[in-house]
Amino acid sequence: MKELICLRKERLVIRVPEEVDHCFADEVRETVDRILQTENVSILEFDFKDTIFMDSSGIGLLMGRCKLMKSLGGEVVITNAGERIRKILILSGIHKIIPIGREK
Repeated sequence: MKELICLRKERLVIRVPEEVDHCFADEVRETVDRILQTENVSILEFDFKDTIFMDSSGIGLLMGRCKLMKSLGGEVVITNAGERIRKILILSGIHKIIPIGREK
């Protein structure tokens, strides 16, 4: 999990793997929440560069972290979402609450 999470100053970057399922979502949720309790994070970035599949647990993960970051005065951003993931994010309505950025 450590290789998927990188803290850069006040930006916590999650490199999302090829497939997002409930196992990954649960592990990230626990790890991110632990980091947010101890570090000063203002931006939580989910980098979907390598992701081709995401189920509803991924949507729940994004929504929950968005709510948590807002309560802490921060924000969540999505980067590098390919066409398939972008479509899932739009169909789920996530794009209305979390900005979907372009590729870096």
